[in-house]
Amino acid sequence: MAWWPENEVELNARRVMEYEYVREVLDYGWHNTRGPGFTGRLEAAFAERFGAEYACSHSNGTATMHSCLMAAGVGPGDEVIIPALTAASTAFAVIHQNAVPVFADLDADTFEIDAQSIRERITERTKAIITVALYGMAPDMDPILAMAKERGIVVIEDNAQCYLGEYKGRIVGSIGDMASFSFQGSKHITCGDGGITITSDERLAEGIRKAAVLGYATLTAKPGATTVPKEIRQDPAFERHERLGWNYRMPEICSAVMLAQLERLDELVAWRCAVADGYREILGGCDWLKAQVVPEGVKHSYWAYAVKLDTEEVTWHQLRDKIVEFGGEPVYGAWRPVHLEPVFREERFYGKGCPNHCPLYKGTPQKYEAGLCPVTERIQPRLFQFRTNYTRDRAGRQFDAVAKATAYFDGRL
Repeated sequence: MAWWPENEVELNARRVMEYEYVREVLDYGWHNTRGPGFTGRLEAAFAERFGAEYACSHSNGTATMHSCLMAAGVGPGDEVIIPALTAASTAFAVIHQNAVPVFADLDADTFEIDAQSIRERITERTKAIITVALYGMAPDMDPILAMAKERGIVVIEDNAQCYLGEYKGRIVGSIGDMASFSFQGSKHITCGDGGITITSDERLAEGIRKAAVLGYATLTAKPGATTVPKEIRQDPAFERHERLGWNYRMPEICSAVMLAQLERLDELVAWRCAVADGYREILGGCDWLKAQVVPEGVKHSYWAYAVKLDTEEVTWHQLRDKIVEFGGEPVYGAWRPVHLEPVFREERFYGKGCPNHCPLYKGTPQKYEAGLCPVTERIQPRLFQFRTNYTRDRAGRQFDAVAKATAYFDGRL
């Protein structure tokens, strides 16, 4: 059995290095251009763990994608293809660059972005594709990479929910041109919020770094290169900003927590997978709840255990309410398809019609409306996202409630 904490007391007892590393930061104190070095250590260790040459820490997992798009040269007039089912951050990062989000549909069984739908949406204006490893599993990357390479399109992996997942023997994050990870509180490893990018292209890595740190001229891709030395910065002739950049740095104290979390990554992912095994066991005999299909050659890391309601006899709310009635915790539904959120339906972006009606955009303005991604729109209201970050005692109560709820609707209770 994989490591799986019995309760919160056991979970807290495993956080020894988090406390030690944070203490080192506090003991060192706060300084403008120097610190105890945890950001550099985290970036070097993360890149090595995920098979990349470079990593760049960020304040959050939306900033990471924004920096990747900037490094790729995405801007006004460009299109970026993304899945219709994802956290809105994926689409917002595109809007940040005044580029046009183009939504692709999902595969009905894997719930991942569908390669054929991407193919149908590629135009001469497509500059990037952002794939999302939804719930902890990679999409079918080979055909996506092939069509991107053929047309010179950049592929950015949004792996906010996927740590140590694999696709045909490759670790997820090492497949595209760049990859983005989130350290937000619900993720496999976390410091409350934060994020990191990885790439093996030095040009892209330096572009990401400068996008994340105010476009400072002297910054490089090397680990921890987030400040300018005083002897350079104090010179009144120093021309600081060679390009547009944002202030997306992650604090050193967060880097300290993340380094300790990274050192425990295997056990934290194993815990999630153990909980997923529990759901799989109790739902195995329920033919009207269809689990996310995991294709051969793919390893899932289970940020959530996702199932699709496949019956007209039970509604989403009826099952959710029955789980709670039997003593379980409320269950998450999937996000609304992003293109149907009010901000997209009504194009509440920059107030002057951009990016869809930007003078630099020569394509047909996107219509974010029902019918754009029919598979997504059909299955999204039927998806359950079962949490996997439960301790053993909480998971036991949840398993029991889910089992009783499904038995009730099957007439076995």
